[in-house]
Amino acid sequence: MTDAVIIGGGHNGLVCAYYLAKAGLKVTVLEKRGVVGGAAVTEEFHSGFRNSVAAYTVSLLNPKVIRDLDLPRHGLNVVERRLSNFLPLPDGDFLKVGPGRTRAEVARFSARDAEALARYNDRLDIIADLLRDLVLETPPNVSAGGWISAIPEMLKSATLGKRFSGLDMDLRRELLDIFTMSAADYLDAYFESDPIKAILGFDGIVGNFASPYTPGTAYVLLHHCFGEVNGKKGVWGHAIGGMGAITQAMAKACIEAGAEIRTDTGVAEVIIENGRAIGVVTEAGEIVRGRFVVSNLNPKLLYGKLVDRAAVPAGFAERIDRWKCGSGTFRMNVALSELPSFTALPGRELAEHHTSGIVIAPSLAYMDRAYIDARANGWSAQPIVEMLIPSTLDDSLAPPGQHVASLFCQHVAPELPAGFPGGSSWDDHRETVADLMIATVDAYAPGFKASVLGRQINSPLDLERTFGLVGGDIFHGALSLNQIFSARPMLGHADYRGPVKGLYTCGSGTHPGGGVTGAPGHNAAREILGDVKRKRVA
Repeated sequence: MTDAVIIGGGHNGLVCAYYLAKAGLKVTVLEKRGVVGGAAVTEEFHSGFRNSVAAYTVSLLNPKVIRDLDLPRHGLNVVERRLSNFLPLPDGDFLKVGPGRTRAEVARFSARDAEALARYNDRLDIIADLLRDLVLETPPNVSAGGWISAIPEMLKSATLGKRFSGLDMDLRRELLDIFTMSAADYLDAYFESDPIKAILGFDGIVGNFASPYTPGTAYVLLHHCFGEVNGKKGVWGHAIGGMGAITQAMAKACIEAGAEIRTDTGVAEVIIENGRAIGVVTEAGEIVRGRFVVSNLNPKLLYGKLVDRAAVPAGFAERIDRWKCGSGTFRMNVALSELPSFTALPGRELAEHHTSGIVIAPSLAYMDRAYIDARANGWSAQPIVEMLIPSTLDDSLAPPGQHVASLFCQHVAPELPAGFPGGSSWDDHRETVADLMIATVDAYAPGFKASVLGRQINSPLDLERTFGLVGGDIFHGALSLNQIFSARPMLGHADYRGPVKGLYTCGSGTHPGGGVTGAPGHNAAREILGDVKRKRVA
């Protein structure tokens, strides 16, 4: 018998396992796939070509998690992009974004916007710093109990309120705007030119099946500002060896701390006896018992497939049924014979823009049309594509002179409607849409299609089947106002504890949400260890 049975060896499951094992508990991690890492894995997808299969870039990984697990000692090396982002435009112009570069670039389109940029960045940085401090804290949990159980949460709320009281009234209003406004409306208040609004607004719809004019997308934009690389805030980078290098380093830290990790061991059921989770049944029929169970899965998968519905309150089950998933993501990896040459910046020799996040979505109006088109027709005829070419920073991923590219594509409907022409399964349309994504890049970089040697396609359905990303949702649930902070996954259960005693959650469906952060795993472990100390576990 073990102390902790952790379902899912994704990065948050590994982080949670490390902290529990380091505290002296016996920990068993059960991973369905043949490799740990969840969506943060590196695999060969075409002969001689490796890439980060799903998650594809580094910024949100929490510095404390990196330090505590000593990930650099276990092999993690993160390098910065030479340029943050590159936005090619249909008229042959472009916008480059990066530290010390953005203002001069924006000035080519609007002197007014160049002046406004400093104010925008300063105000967003203040708010991002304030919320960044909350990433590693358990949110105040709305309690249905009596005054005794409510007191700790009241104190948390008071502490939180004290932090926000440090903002002047103008910034408090700004904070309200960020949580309630659309990314487009928020950016319109600062800028007038399309390129800067497009490159900033793109973060508001990343992994978010929504128009940039949808209320709440301003917060998603802010969510992507929490990150840092090598101590530099707001910077994006690449893990040498791909995203799998992160989770392989985490696995080494876990094993060193004493945790057991078992792959090819999917879980079919959480065992509940006398109202308490006391272990799991694997897909092979093996029973693995523990003092408690921790799930790294999307809440919809945990409570919809592994937990007996009769074991949870009816209201809880109904809310989980309504847990909104589906990020409109179509993820591809391609092997390239050469670097792309863009109409806006011709040349196949390695240049700084090849190392950046290359965004094909020239305006907020373009993104809005893409969403409306996908809602009506299953996918957009003019989709949004972000392309990264990590082999420009890591030559271990491809043969000499050749490259790999990650294509993060939106908007596509997470689920095709019944009766959809040609079939309602994504399996019926994945090749067609993959061709469209390649053609979209080719329109800005002629010859790109001809350079593709091989490709790996992950439709929303593929992402769900392979990685447990319901509806292709990279965040394990939308980052909408009713699904963040004290409402993630729902009011009354924001403290990483479910309604079943001994059953905890540590995945991205908990605070602070999605991205390769490690924060949910860190926070869940702290709550679990508190319960162990107070003898609240069996």
